[in-house]
Formats: sequence, C-alpha cells, structure tokens
Amino acid sequence: MPLFMDVHKNVEGLTEQAVAGAHAKDLEVQAEYGAKFLNYWYNAEDGTVFCLSEAPNSEAALAVHTNGHGLVADEIVQVTEGH
Repeated sequence: MPLFMDVHKNVEGLTEQAVAGAHAKDLEVQAEYGAKFLNYWYNAEDGTVFCLSEAPNSEAALAVHTNGHGLVADEIVQVTEGH
C-alpha cells in the first residue's frame, strides 16, 4: 500500500499532548478509510507536524484527519521508504 507524509504547518498551541491526542483520534477512524497511521513527528516551536500513513490514496489519508480531529494537512506527498 502507498505511503504518505503529510505536513501541518503553524498549528497554534501545539503540545506533545495535543499531537498525541490527535494521533489517537486518527487511529480510531483509520480503518473506515482503509488507512493505517504509522508515526508522527512534531516541532512545538514552529507548530509543524508530520504524519506518516499507509493508505489507498492521498484522499483517504486526508479524510482520516478531517473526520478524526478536523486538522487538515497543508500538504501531502506520496513517499517511498529508504534504507
């Protein structure tokens, strides 16, 4: 299944707890879209969050965020894992 990296920029009030909570909400709804959210990274100083997921397409990955917690990604790209 394709991998997608999405980026959320300038998230106001970004904290470790807020990112973990949003990720948990993604996990709750991901199966509805045939997606699997694998990991996330964030920078609390500038409000940037990166999310890595497996999904049938980018629309499904974005739908998980939209319906999980409403924080829509600013950008999403299909990626290939390197070794």
